[in-house]
Amino acid sequence: MAARITSRRGETAEHARLKQLGFIWAQAHGFSACAMEVTLPRCRYRADVAGYRSIPKQIGSTAIFECKQALCDLRRDNCRSDSARERLEAICNRRHVLEAHLRIHYPSLHNGDSLFPEFDSENFSAIGHRGYARLIRELQALQNRLYDCTKFEKLIRYRCANLFFIVLPERLFRESEVPVGWGALVESNDTLILVRKPNWHEATAANRLHVLQRIAVAGTRNLTRKLALDRHE
Repeated sequence: MAARITSRRGETAEHARLKQLGFIWAQAHGFSACAMEVTLPRCRYRADVAGYRSIPKQIGSTAIFECKQALCDLRRDNCRSDSARERLEAICNRRHVLEAHLRIHYPSLHNGDSLFPEFDSENFSAIGHRGYARLIRELQALQNRLYDCTKFEKLIRYRCANLFFIVLPERLFRESEVPVGWGALVESNDTLILVRKPNWHEATAANRLHVLQRIAVAGTRNLTRKLALDRHE
């Protein structure tokens, strides 16, 4: 049955196994309410595993577990926006300087697409300048990374939970690759070992209750799917 679910969702067996290990670890460490593929508050992301730990006479704490099976997958979500913006600003400044020099050396660059010559745009790519083309490629890649690859940072900034864990196979663990503020759970002999503790992040009561609600919804959905498969079999 697990193989059917993995195939249907386009999920690899290794990623599914890491999620199962994260689920087991969370329950063993006091997060009695857990579910996979949980929609998170205040953002468009879903957690691979989310857990809720109850506290007597008050709202409990929450944890998010993100599983990564490949280094490129880990790095895709681990962009630091501060350093990326600094690099982006430097590239933009370099672009302005280079374009100013190109205007001097290539006065015929104007496209003639405006009624007023002073407002004509310039087609810098037409000259085939390799340095400029390389700069534009880096600029586009950095912009895409800045806007689409900051998942780990955003989850903390949006205060989606109190604790955040990255779940990795042993071959993938590098201290420098672990997101800032996140804990690291590394697979070893079919179990997870906490190799770096996470920072505690304050989350509003509303966000924690929302996570608990979404855990209940996701758990019901997963159970419904499982029962439907069982009936089919």
